[in-house]
Amino acid sequence: MKFKRIAAMLLAAAMVMSLVACGSSSSSSSSSDSSSSDAAEEETEDAEAEEEEEESDSLLGSDSATIRLTIGTTTSADGHYVLGLVAMQEKLEELSDGEMTLDIYPNSALGGESDMMDAVSLGTQDMVLSSTGPIPSFSSATSNWATLDLPYLFETKEDAYAVFDGEIGQELLDEFEGTGIKALGIWENGYRELTNNTKEIATPDDLAGMKIRTMENDVHMATYTALGATPTAMAWGEIFSALQQGTVDGQENPLAIILTAKVYEVQQYVSMIDLFYSPCVLMINEDTYNNFTDDQKAWFDEAAEYGKEQERAISQEIEDSAREQMEAEGVIFTDVDKEVWIEAVQSVYEDESLGIDQDLLARIQEVTAD
Repeated sequence: MKFKRIAAMLLAAAMVMSLVACGSSSSSSSSSDSSSSDAAEEETEDAEAEEEEEESDSLLGSDSATIRLTIGTTTSADGHYVLGLVAMQEKLEELSDGEMTLDIYPNSALGGESDMMDAVSLGTQDMVLSSTGPIPSFSSATSNWATLDLPYLFETKEDAYAVFDGEIGQELLDEFEGTGIKALGIWENGYRELTNNTKEIATPDDLAGMKIRTMENDVHMATYTALGATPTAMAWGEIFSALQQGTVDGQENPLAIILTAKVYEVQQYVSMIDLFYSPCVLMINEDTYNNFTDDQKAWFDEAAEYGKEQERAISQEIEDSAREQMEAEGVIFTDVDKEVWIEAVQSVYEDESLGIDQDLLARIQEVTAD
């Protein structure tokens, strides 16, 4: 690449000299500017490629490990998913004395969440850390996970932790048995906020007719329909081109993702609606896990629990500073009257087509009422 850039610069210089000799100063300036721009663009692309390669290498586990587990996420390398996985990686290497490790692949490098879940169930990928978006449609055994996607189900994170770290959470994880996947723990994505690049959105009326990207999730889509928007299900990897091309007007995600994935660079407005508390789930191929020795299972389980606790803390830390950081970049935040939004989505709870597990819902509400 270095020689190509030098050649481009020499060619540009030769063109300039030739045009100057002909007395065409304006053409000379234009050619020089164009060549310099091309060279600068190529240099930027080279630097970005090198940075991505270094970033990818830094997320691979210890070279000496004999058991290497490949895990993918759709989030950025500096996001809370990946930083939590790095904590798990380090703990696993420590507990196993370097025998076991994780090779972490961020930024949808191994595919979208649905694709990665399928790959893990088939054994062509070891692990995935995925949002709950694709889980209800993954298997009939996990269809009741749709209940967790209801709007305003968890008033606080502590309410969510009480459910996910207790009896209900373990029962939900156990539902994966026999699907090819072992679900290990429920980590954190966060409260999902709404972004757009058109206007401040304070009430559901402000959403009328707007096209909003959602996860590939029936409950989320039904919720945005109830709010008057036009939901468009879309894999995370497609979102930036869709926003830039106007295929959708906005999207929704936790602040930690809006910040670390730099969504704010193409979306000027953030509405703090806290519409869904969104968990994510750590999964491993069932046969891979079952083939571990008892010691290896113990190391792995402890490292996974440690990673979950660290990831939740990192999520909160990023969230605490995200608004201030984005406001400094010119992003406009809108605080809303959540009672208005809660009232607007009550019909979703009564929509029989969504397959909400009413018994599970009642149990969750009983735990969070305490």
